[in-house]
Amino acid sequence: MTYKYPNAVLMIFCKAPIPGQVKTRLIPKLTAEQAAELHIELSIKTLQRATQNNLCPVQLWCSPTTDHAFFTASAATYPITLQQQQGIDLGERMHHAFCSALADYSHALLMGCDCPSLTEQDLEQTLTALNQENEVVIAPAEDGGYVLVGLNQPHPELFDNMPWGTARVLDQTRNRIEHYKLRHHELIEQWDLDTPEDLERYRALALSAMPSDLT
Repeated sequence: MTYKYPNAVLMIFCKAPIPGQVKTRLIPKLTAEQAAELHIELSIKTLQRATQNNLCPVQLWCSPTTDHAFFTASAATYPITLQQQQGIDLGERMHHAFCSALADYSHALLMGCDCPSLTEQDLEQTLTALNQENEVVIAPAEDGGYVLVGLNQPHPELFDNMPWGTARVLDQTRNRIEHYKLRHHELIEQWDLDTPEDLERYRALALSAMPSDLT
C-alpha cells in the first residue's frame, strides 16, 4: 500500500467495548449496553476516517488485550495492525506507545476514539506540522484536555504525573512544553464525547448531516 506519509504512523487508543467499562459517564442516560454500542460506533467512524485515504500506516492500540472480537474484526476490515497498551496509567501507556512507534517511524500521532469533531484534514495538518520540525503537535479539547498529540521523538515529561481526566491536562501540557522549550503547533479546539451533553451535541450533528427529504 502506498501512503502519502509513509514515515509517520497514526496510533488509535481504544478500549474493548465491554458493557459497564466504556462510556460510563453516559450511564444511566444510556444503559451499559447502549454505551458500549455507542463506543463501537465512534470507534468505527474513527477507523474509517483514519484509513480512508491512506495518509499513513494506522495502529489500533487495544486495552486490555488485542483478542476481543471487536479488535480482530476491525483488523480484518481495515488496513490496521493491532498493538496492546502497556502501562499502569494513561501517561505510561501513551509514552510506551510513542517509544514503540518512533522506533520504526519518524513521526507518530496518537488519538482516542471519541472525538467526532476531529477530521482527516486535522490529521494531515498534524503530519505537516511534524514534518516542519515541530516537536509537539496537540489538538486542544474544550474540556481542558486534548484529543490528539503528535511527536517526532519520545517526550516522557509530557505524560509523567499528569492529572488525567481533569480540566488541568491541557494547561499543564502547555506549561511543560514551554518549560522544556519544545517547538509546538496547536490545531483548532475540538470536543470529545464524554457527557450526556456531548451525546446530545453528537446526535444533533448527525441529524444535521442527514440529507433532507425531498419527496
